[in-house]
Amino acid sequence: MTMTKRLRIITLFCLIAALFASSMAGQVQAQFTITGTVTVDELYVRSAASRSGAVLDTLRAGQRMEISGRSSIRGWGYGRTEAGAVGWVALQYLEFPANANLNDLPIVPPDAPTNPAGGAGAPEAPPAAPPAGGDSGGGAPPPAAPPPAASGANLRGFELGGQVQGLSPATVNAMRRAGMTWIKRQAKEGDGAAFGYISEAKANGFKILLSVIGNIDAVVEPGYQDTYANFVGQLAAAGADAIEVWNEQNIDREWKRGAINPVSYTQLLAKSYNAIKANNPNTLVVSGAPAPTGAEGAFGSDRVWNDDRYVQGMAAAGAGRYADCIGLHYNEGIVSPNQRSGDPRGDNYPTRYYDGQVARGLNPFGGKRGCFTELGYLSPQGYGPLPGNFAWAGNVTVEQQARWLAEAALRAAQSGRIRLMIVFNVDFTYYGADDPQAGYAMIRPDGSCPACDALGRVMGVR
Repeated sequence: MTMTKRLRIITLFCLIAALFASSMAGQVQAQFTITGTVTVDELYVRSAASRSGAVLDTLRAGQRMEISGRSSIRGWGYGRTEAGAVGWVALQYLEFPANANLNDLPIVPPDAPTNPAGGAGAPEAPPAAPPAGGDSGGGAPPPAAPPPAASGANLRGFELGGQVQGLSPATVNAMRRAGMTWIKRQAKEGDGAAFGYISEAKANGFKILLSVIGNIDAVVEPGYQDTYANFVGQLAAAGADAIEVWNEQNIDREWKRGAINPVSYTQLLAKSYNAIKANNPNTLVVSGAPAPTGAEGAFGSDRVWNDDRYVQGMAAAGAGRYADCIGLHYNEGIVSPNQRSGDPRGDNYPTRYYDGQVARGLNPFGGKRGCFTELGYLSPQGYGPLPGNFAWAGNVTVEQQARWLAEAALRAAQSGRIRLMIVFNVDFTYYGADDPQAGYAMIRPDGSCPACDALGRVMGVR
C-alpha cells in the first residue's frame, strides 16, 4: 500500500469518526432538551443569564424554545429559539410538560456561546432596559422601579389578630379572650368605608390591617396603579397600622385574566409602598398573599399561576424591597400544623401543610418575615354538609379547628419567621354553596368559641 493510499484511508477514518461523534453529541443533546412554551406577551432571550444581558431575540406568547441547559444562577435556562437565536431566558415565563424535570438539564457555563436570531453572523441587538424583575416583556420594557422609601414599621415580635365582618360586642369579647390585638378588614380602592374601619378599630383598642383590592380590569394600567397607590397612601395617613397591597393576585378571580404576572404586580407594590411610607412610615406594608394553588396545569397560566412560581417571580422582580412583610395564606389544612405528611388527600402537595406553605412563601425572599393575612381551618360542624368544592374538609371537627389554630399560633410565634397571624375568620355567618365562610369562623353557630380559649392559652390570656 502506498503512502498516499494510507493517508487517504486515515483521512476517511477521521471523517467518519468525526461524523459519528457529532451524531452522538446531537443524540446526547437531544436527551437533555426540554421544550418550553412562552406564557407572557413578550419574553427576551439574552446574551447572559442576567437581565442586563443584550437582547438576542424576542419571543411572543405561544412560541416555543428548546432548553438544553441551565445556569448555576437559579431561574435561567440556555437554549435555541425557533428563529435560531441561542441564549439565556428566564424559565419562570416558560411552561413545560408536566413530566419535565429541569434539574435533569446540565449546568451550562456563563461564557457559553450565544448568537442572535439569524445565526452567528447577524449583528447583536443592543441591550434593552431590563424589566422590573423577571424578564417578561409585554410591549415596551416597563420602567425601572423607584428606590424604596425608608420604613419605620415595627418588625419585632409576634402578634395575633382575626378577620371580622364587624365589631359587635360578641366579636370584641371573643377576640380579647383569644389574645388578639389586630383586626383585618378588606376594602376596595376608593371605598370611603375603609376610613371608618380604622376609626372603629382604634375605638375598640385594636390595631388594623386593611387588605385593599381594586379594579381587576384596570389593575395593570400605570394610571390606575397611581390611583390605587394614592388611596392606600391616604389610608396610611388616616392611621392604618398595616396595609396588604392587593390579594391573591395569582388567580383571575382577583387579577385581570391573561395579565397575571408578578412583574406587573411588583410595579403596583412599589408605587403603593412609597405612597404609604410617604404618608406614614410606621404603617406595615404587606405584599399581597398569593392563593395557595397548583391548578395552573389544569386551567392555564392566563387564569392562574401556581403560587410557588408566582412567588419566585415576585422575588426575582424585587418585590421584597417594597414590603415590610411577605403576605401568606393558609386555608386548606385538614391536619395539624405540626405534621409534614399524612394528609388524607394523598398527594402530599406542599400547600397542604403549614411548614410547606411557609417555606413556599418565604424562602425565595431570604430572611424576610412573613405575615399570615389569612390562616384558617374549615369545619362544617353545626352547619351541615360542605359544598362539593370544599368537601375535602368534611371531617374536620370544631375541636380540631380550635386545637390546630392554637398549634399554628404557637408554631408561628416560636419560629421567628412570622410577624403577624390573622385568623380567617372570627365571626362570618355566610355558609353558601359558593363559599362556606362561616365554617372557618371561630364563633360557631351556637355562639360558642372553643378556638378563643385555645388561642388565649397560647397568647397568655387564659
